[in-house]
Amino acid sequence: MAQAVGILEVYGLVAAFVACDAGCKAADVTVENFDKNKPSHPETLAVPLIVVVKFRGDVAAVKAAMEAAEAAANGVSGVVASHIIARPAEDTQKMLTISGFDKPQKKK
Repeated sequence: MAQAVGILEVYGLVAAFVACDAGCKAADVTVENFDKNKPSHPETLAVPLIVVVKFRGDVAAVKAAMEAAEAAANGVSGVVASHIIARPAEDTQKMLTISGFDKPQKKK
């Protein structure tokens, strides 16, 4: 059976690392690759990059990790959204491995 996944979107890479650290210290979870998302109006945001942190584990552990991670990220720059999927479907599992940080950057 698939492990639960907690998905946390935060403003900025620093908040992502702080959230990741807090979540991992709070519960027995693993972390998948961060992902990034550039918002449509980055000039209106204090931090123009949204980073996704994904925790894996049993449902209780993921819930505890997410609560700690959200509190930590809110102390840095804030949380965009969060959600826990208790039993991700097989196709959802595949999508969770995608990461924008893995893509080569285009040269200007």
